[in-house]
Amino acid sequence: MKRVLLLTATHIAALGIGFGLGIYLLPILIAEPAPEAAVLEQEAAAAEFSAELTRDLRGSDGLHWGEGTISISANRIVHQGALAPGPDYMVYLTKQFVEHEDEFGPIKSQAVRIGSVKSFDGFLLDIPADVNIEEYSTVVIWCETFGEFITAAQYR
Repeated sequence: MKRVLLLTATHIAALGIGFGLGIYLLPILIAEPAPEAAVLEQEAAAAEFSAELTRDLRGSDGLHWGEGTISISANRIVHQGALAPGPDYMVYLTKQFVEHEDEFGPIKSQAVRIGSVKSFDGFLLDIPADVNIEEYSTVVIWCETFGEFITAAQYR
């Protein structure tokens, strides 16, 4: 009987570990390649604003972080750096700086969603024509699936 319980427990543990690894690795496996560094550099050079992403924000941790530079122009957001891999990342613009999900949650309905992050080593997103970047101050990267704050940077 003990042997059956031990085997059951080890199989359940292996299943749990496999599921967790699948959630972590799937976004990495299906990620699109990052835009060429020269393209990111050229787009960043034309930006009106830039800010640094750091790992030391209150809402960032070992699984949820971003680093590098975010550059914002009237029609594009450029990220040069790295993000912790994860599913369903979205980029938002907010009117105030936030650094944790407990700060972003209450203002999410007032934020403007720019688009999905498809690569973790830099990305380029078009800003919709009806969005005025002057009305906002902060870029937030958020995991929609798990409601997790990833990172943010105040650009003005």
